[in-house]
Amino acid sequence: MNLAETLNLGCLCRTLSPERLRKQLETDPCLQGMLDGLATTHPHLFSETAVFVDPGMRATVGQAIAAIERVVALPAYQQLALANASDIAGHNFGPAGVFMGYDFHLGTDGPRLIEINTNAGGALLNAALARAHRECCEPMQGLMDASSDLPLINQTFVTMFRTEWQAQRGEQTLRTVLITDDAPETQYLAPEFALARQLFLAHGITAAVGDARELQWKDGALWHPALPGVAVDLVYNRLTDFSLSEPAHEALRSAYVAGAAVVTPHPRAHALFADKRNLITLGDDALLATWGVSTDDRRILQAVVPHTELVGAEHADDLWARRRKLFFKPVAGYGAKAAYRGDKLTRGVWADILGGGFIAQALVPPSERLVDVDGVATRLKLDIRAYTYRGQVQLLAARTYTGQTTNFRTAGGGFSPVVVLPALQLSSSTPQGTCMSACAT
Repeated sequence: MNLAETLNLGCLCRTLSPERLRKQLETDPCLQGMLDGLATTHPHLFSETAVFVDPGMRATVGQAIAAIERVVALPAYQQLALANASDIAGHNFGPAGVFMGYDFHLGTDGPRLIEINTNAGGALLNAALARAHRECCEPMQGLMDASSDLPLINQTFVTMFRTEWQAQRGEQTLRTVLITDDAPETQYLAPEFALARQLFLAHGITAAVGDARELQWKDGALWHPALPGVAVDLVYNRLTDFSLSEPAHEALRSAYVAGAAVVTPHPRAHALFADKRNLITLGDDALLATWGVSTDDRRILQAVVPHTELVGAEHADDLWARRRKLFFKPVAGYGAKAAYRGDKLTRGVWADILGGGFIAQALVPPSERLVDVDGVATRLKLDIRAYTYRGQVQLLAARTYTGQTTNFRTAGGGFSPVVVLPALQLSSSTPQGTCMSACAT
């Protein structure tokens, strides 16, 4: 076992102080009370425990993401992916899409890609959480991941949005940003919308949070009551209507198609990255070879992308026979909705899956993190999310949970910061319970 694995399975240290987290979240008077509110409404959003990752694992994650981005840039890949998408995905105004999220399970043979998300939530919350955890661990600063500069990461996020703006508008000044979703105040990650608004305001950009259904398309511009008297320059899009096809989003769709507002993330990004049928393509070594994908990139993708196939009635008997080794997901799914472990399937659910629109992915068991839950040492599952922009990892975060899929209902679980440790090998006889006392609170 390496040091990271030993700590994940043996260290019960808690590295989160509520007061440190309060300081990181409530950076402006308008945000005061956020932590107390979260403790009531989101009791399992934040874990008190960090997740440790081996540097080799971290390096492979970065290499896999870079390889995927190179494949996605190929004209042949884009032609295939866009053939499965709605027409709106054909528009290419320049922006790449903010907060791309690559989710991995960590196994003994390395990281395995579970899915890609184009409006991955939690980056701002995780950045604040990581800073709060890190404050407790000054004695071990030299052991922590140097790939992300936490004190400056908010500036990195703002620069990302400005880059999106410049990709479509050049040197024009970005004046207004609307952070939008349907009924945003009711969304689970609504606190992050408030953090995003404050982040923009702190950098001189007028910003508001508003319901996408209240947008208006008139006089060649996009308007919202939350930004009275000024048009919306850029939309930070948190909708799960990825093709903007719902009637309630017609104003946003019209403005986007006309190029009147910069929208990020956008339908094209979802079609190229997050449609789960793309995992079939990324794992098809023979096809990638015909496109001229390098041997190194193909080797990485073969190691990281689990076998994925489209579910169809013509293969129903074979898939049912293999179901215990498969995970079933809707092609346009998100947030683990309507996703099923094959060994948990009922015949009724199986009939729905065969109705179409699902992929079957080779089951990749998640690794685990030992945490203290009310005085009881408890093993929780974990996955790793890499928040990226244009192929560069900005932040790693973990989610710890129990159940079939990731969730925020698990005592002791939730978002966890990732600590990338040196490649120090420990003997198999190292006793569990080994911990870094410098991090114990």
